Amino acid sequence: MVGEHQEQALETEREIAQRLLVVRERIALAAQRSGRKPDSVTLVAVSKTQAPAAVRAAYRAGVRDFGENYVQEAASKRAALRDLVDARWHLVGHLQSNKAAQALDCFEMIHSLDSARLATRLARLRPRKTPRVLVQVNLSGEVSKSGIASSELEALLVAVRGVIAVSGLMTIPAPAPTPEHSRGCFARLRALRDALARSTGLELRELSMGMSDDFEVAIEEGATIVRIGRAIFGERMT
Repeated sequence: MVGEHQEQALETEREIAQRLLVVRERIALAAQRSGRKPDSVTLVAVSKTQAPAAVRAAYRAGVRDFGENYVQEAASKRAALRDLVDARWHLVGHLQSNKAAQALDCFEMIHSLDSARLATRLARLRPRKTPRVLVQVNLSGEVSKSGIASSELEALLVAVRGVIAVSGLMTIPAPAPTPEHSRGCFARLRALRDALARSTGLELRELSMGMSDDFEVAIEEGATIVRIGRAIFGERMT
């Protein structure tokens, strides 16, 4: 039984490593098509609902950035993987203010800032730790999605300036039948970033956009961070 379990674990590790090879090749080709170097794109392996063993397998295959949706799940996973000392953890899901302190202990980057209130809360908890922060923009207008409306984005950036450093923007497009249907959303976020960088003087270097189904299009439109789960780990655990 032990031998069978070990063989299954090795097979899972091999599958994850193989998927990562494919994903990295696709990232490299998409970057080349947009006149960029592959290392200009950070791959965040979205490990939500995945077992620590799967995260460890991805780490052994060279991944160092991992994305989680929930603070408590991330805290538990980090505790189980505390020996992976150079792993970097990203919060890619919505952050409630009452979880801000725990989030600061867990994450090197928070992709989902969406209010001045949350920015103030994070800032007040310093010097506990200051993660890099992205503002989540809801470009689809879907009420089920978190994020600030594009019409309110400049006011938020101005309000939090001097409170917390914002490194860039993040978005999740509406469900689409093909990756090409998401291109307009990604192009719009890039245009917003460029316009706001000029009007506010903020650098806003990062664009976190693109997931398993559409990350190549996102890279072609300027993504600096892609958040990929299923294409690396397979279907989610339930």
